[in-house]
Amino acid sequence: MAAMPGAFDRTDALRRLADTQFDVLVIGGGITGVGAALDAASRGLRTALVERDDFASGTSSKSSKLVHGGLRYLQQGEVGLVYEALAERQHLRVNAPHLVKVLPFLIPIFSKDGVIPPKLARMLGSAMWAYDLTGGVRIGKLHKRLDVDAAMAHMPTLPRERLAAAYLYYDARADDARLTLTVARTAAVDHGAVVANRCPVVAITKDAAGRACGATVRADGREIEVRARTVVNAAGVWSDDVRALDEGTHPDTIRPAKGIHITVPWRKVQNDIAVVVPVPKDNRSVFVVGWGDRTYIGTTDTDYDGPVDDPQCTPDDIEYVLRAINFGCTTGITKDDILGTWAGLRPLVKDATSNRTADLSRRHKVQRSASGVITITGGKLTTYRRMAADTIDEVVADLGPGLPARAKRSPTKHLALRGADGYDELVAAGAGASTTLGADVVDHLANRYGVDARTVIAMADREPALAEPLVPGLPYLKAEAVYAARYEMAVTLDDILARRTRALLLARDASAAVAADVAALVGPDLGWDAAEQEAQVQHYRHLVEAERAAGGLAELALDASLGA
Repeated sequence: MAAMPGAFDRTDALRRLADTQFDVLVIGGGITGVGAALDAASRGLRTALVERDDFASGTSSKSSKLVHGGLRYLQQGEVGLVYEALAERQHLRVNAPHLVKVLPFLIPIFSKDGVIPPKLARMLGSAMWAYDLTGGVRIGKLHKRLDVDAAMAHMPTLPRERLAAAYLYYDARADDARLTLTVARTAAVDHGAVVANRCPVVAITKDAAGRACGATVRADGREIEVRARTVVNAAGVWSDDVRALDEGTHPDTIRPAKGIHITVPWRKVQNDIAVVVPVPKDNRSVFVVGWGDRTYIGTTDTDYDGPVDDPQCTPDDIEYVLRAINFGCTTGITKDDILGTWAGLRPLVKDATSNRTADLSRRHKVQRSASGVITITGGKLTTYRRMAADTIDEVVADLGPGLPARAKRSPTKHLALRGADGYDELVAAGAGASTTLGADVVDHLANRYGVDARTVIAMADREPALAEPLVPGLPYLKAEAVYAARYEMAVTLDDILARRTRALLLARDASAAVAADVAALVGPDLGWDAAEQEAQVQHYRHLVEAERAAGGLAELALDASLGA
């Protein structure tokens, strides 16, 4: 796909926000918001999107990174939701093969004295067949029941004496922040949407009849009036805050559910596929998912009434996850093994009949205010495309006649995301795609950028220093940080280390140790002088310290020469 001039340049985007009359303005740069922007732009609507912080900086970078139907939703009777999610999983596998990968899952069955309770066996067997029939079969593989030896081969650290059998089934995974950014870039670069981060909305503007006709946003110390015929509120857990700007009073429709994850060395778990481990004395499970030479474990699903801007993993959260993993793993994982943590909030729609957030439906809801602001809430990462299509269907109905015929139906079901076209050829080329990088590095880049990895490869080939690791022990190249600054609208050091790469999640302390080096690397592209570089480094290290302190983890120790 040919890139549009200035399509993902923030300076140009701010100018276009001020100069253009849009059909739709989307507020919120999480997966739902960028999905709505892509859906609208691909229908030919003049589309803008503004994000208060960074793309995916909220829930959409802090999920379990799974593209799945959700076995437990079958237990809650949400068969339709599971069917829809598995259909969306298949669309994503086809439209974004560079980002969405099939992932086998193991469900170990623990029992006393090697005997499986008949009720548990029937329940799991029925759930497996139901999952296959609602859409799991689209991957081309049905579930299997495994004996103890076969299960132990996938995770040798399982407690053999309590393991009776296991089930193997298939779902998919994706780096959530990478997927969100790719959808945003597809909307802007390939379909002409105007997209900008670090643009908080400070007011919803209205015409003489009281109808929403845009918003006032603040960017770089100035205010910009964005004119739009319709406004979409896709702010996730902050959607009630946006509604308050429109409605004058603050509604109370969102019930945040906190999910936390911890990252530990892979050698402590040794799982070659994902594993679903039951939490003892709790009707829940945690995912155990390998990520290179790390494994991450989560998630919790608990009510949350704290500040939504910066949820943290607490000592109780970490103890819960450690208790769960140590029930299903024999190596004795402790707080000292934790390499990173993350906490996110699911924007669930309140339901007076549900006592636990785990029991709330993940279905989405589209509402329209008296002024015409369209709000989308609920849902999950996997179903973002369907949520976006439903939302823009409401926008099209609101805009009325006179729209081109292509605007009437969403084309995104079969719309390839940026980087998909040419991905297979790049992977097949391997080391032949680069004069300096090996096949494994080319594969790593292809599975993050798709065919756009050719630009990163060219940077590393032209300047060998950029082929060096960005953070020791992680696969990211220095070229990826520079690419993020030049082409991915990264504005802060946190943008680069937490979301453009996932260094904060995978190697929190190591990323803090090299923060000054990364700031010096990207500083020239981002216009940072020495003082700003230092400010960025201190801010990032403060984030790391705050994460450690909130979880009751030991204080970060950095060499004095690093400026700690």
